[in-house]
Amino acid sequence: MGLLSNKVEKTEIKAGDHIYTWRVIYTYSHHGIYVGGSKVVHFTRETDRSSSAGTSINSFGSSSKLQSICPTFPDCGFRQENSGVVLSCLDCFLGNGSLYCFEYGVTPSAFVAKVRGGTCTTAISDPPDIVIHRAMYLLQNGFGNYDVFRNNCEDFAMYCKTGLLILDKTGVGRSGQASSIIGAPLAALLSSPLKMLMAGPVGVATVTAGMYCVSRYATDIGVRTDVIKVAVEDMAVNLGWVSHPQEDKAEESNSNGKQASSLI
Repeated sequence: MGLLSNKVEKTEIKAGDHIYTWRVIYTYSHHGIYVGGSKVVHFTRETDRSSSAGTSINSFGSSSKLQSICPTFPDCGFRQENSGVVLSCLDCFLGNGSLYCFEYGVTPSAFVAKVRGGTCTTAISDPPDIVIHRAMYLLQNGFGNYDVFRNNCEDFAMYCKTGLLILDKTGVGRSGQASSIIGAPLAALLSSPLKMLMAGPVGVATVTAGMYCVSRYATDIGVRTDVIKVAVEDMAVNLGWVSHPQEDKAEESNSNGKQASSLI
């Protein structure tokens, strides 16, 4: 894959790959995990099944058609109730877009050289069988609530590939795409005090670009210190969707104790 583009052909991808496609004239991308057999597991906004059958909302809020009667696969568009994790065929996932493959284990220099965020990471991918297991498990159990900046389609794919979660639930998630959106204005803001020291627009542009690259690199999961490895079976507990079993037992014990005390 080249410096400016990670574009690949369908015959080049393998099961367990993190793939993506650009939407709306390259303004944002939609990500998923290719699980083989021309099937992709990806994360979208939840939709009302009772209306607009076969339509889902993909990353960053744009609607894309997941056909209710796919000409290739009858199970295309499958998802559990109240879940944003979807199984679709590769063609429906791509829509009219081209196919790109997300890169893992890139060097810091290669990461910084990428013009756009959301195309690569310095983090190392786990083996394909583990990646596919995570994706299929989350298809059955969900990935929590969709959030553009903290829990989007790229976050889903990156978790499937690495098993890494961010400890700080109030900050930016794993998504390099979201980091780029925040990093651009942040870079301009941070570089503004330096504008008086720079000779002309070229110097200002250089400083701004440098700050943008630094801010984007600092949020990459491969270099962050606030990430932990979490087994997919423990996702619900770590994301706060359900309380920890030991906590449940403690609460039950306390409740039983209070009831016993009231009977004395």
